[in-house]
Amino acid sequence: MRGVLSSVLVTLSVLLAVNANPIVVEKRAQCANTLNIAKSVATRLQNHYFNTGNGQYTGGSLWTDANTLEDLHNLMLATGTDEFGAVADQSYIGRMAQDSGTAHWQGVLGGSNDDAGWIVMALWKIADYKSSRGLNAAPYLNSALTIYNIIAGQWDGVCGGGVWWSTAHTYKNAITNELFLLTSATGAINFPNQAPYLANAQKTWTWLKNSGMRNSNGLWNDGLTQDGSCRNNGQTTWTYNQGVIASGLSALYAVTRDASLLTEAEITLDATIRLMSTNNILRESCDNASGPGSCNQDQQIFKGIWTKSVQFYLDRANDASRNAKYSSYLGSQSSGVFHFGTNADNDVGSVWYAPNAGGSVFTPKTSASGLEAHIAAAKYGPC
Repeated sequence: MRGVLSSVLVTLSVLLAVNANPIVVEKRAQCANTLNIAKSVATRLQNHYFNTGNGQYTGGSLWTDANTLEDLHNLMLATGTDEFGAVADQSYIGRMAQDSGTAHWQGVLGGSNDDAGWIVMALWKIADYKSSRGLNAAPYLNSALTIYNIIAGQWDGVCGGGVWWSTAHTYKNAITNELFLLTSATGAINFPNQAPYLANAQKTWTWLKNSGMRNSNGLWNDGLTQDGSCRNNGQTTWTYNQGVIASGLSALYAVTRDASLLTEAEITLDATIRLMSTNNILRESCDNASGPGSCNQDQQIFKGIWTKSVQFYLDRANDASRNAKYSSYLGSQSSGVFHFGTNADNDVGSVWYAPNAGGSVFTPKTSASGLEAHIAAAKYGPC
């Protein structure tokens, strides 16, 4: 299997070299070869890391598990197959979705508003899959609405607006509000009569744009100072921050048709490619191919979320010229994941940008991250 997959990725690498400006087509088919690679990574991820007893991934966390569930259903929607069709109901999050009560979910979330946003996105993707197969999606949709309303209740006037990172009300940051933009704009597309999604998306983008969290390079720092001054705290520009804002803006564009939103998104996407790449491949600031990196359990999934977010950005932007603009880079991520990040057992490690010489760690988060890169490239990368 490894030899077959290797030949596939060699072909992909050649295409990357000779097809820097791929032919623009109005509607691009999924790349079957890259989807097969994605399925092999997903199969290993499920067999090696998923615990059917408790419905969680070994060494995982609530929000990274939510992303992995979203990834598996994103993959099945792309392939039209059902290899992982049982995982939603088996998962801890799926079991919790059987009870959509507010108090129930408040207990599950433990006050984490950014975790809540990821779970909403996972529940909606699961519901998309179930609806496409004629299955009952109601528990997932009901729970998503319940959680969304919990997050919306965390908006206040401190720092001029925004939702809090947690119910402790100690920090207003980029990712929590980018997720609130994304969930609000996605809700405005899918459920326009159910909640004030559009108004929430618009006020969140207005607040984010004026918050000062985007720096002079076009990248989003982690959050705002907690000393009452509400200034950009200058903390790390994580890759996932740069992707989620773009996917949220394109979802808002899909509702409003305001093309300036896509311009704003690409300020950050282009800055990410320019400033956060090594060998044309994403490199988290904590990645280190030559020795142990410092990425913690959360940070190990960030790069894959960037690639997934670019897929969602292009889905909503629905513009062949933009597909072409990011195609080669998405293909490079998939190629880097396979050639530099994947071991003989088909686990994906944390380092993509250079051959692993001891710097990669291998966890369910790093495998989910690599899976995301393959799925995004299957849709929009060269084939």
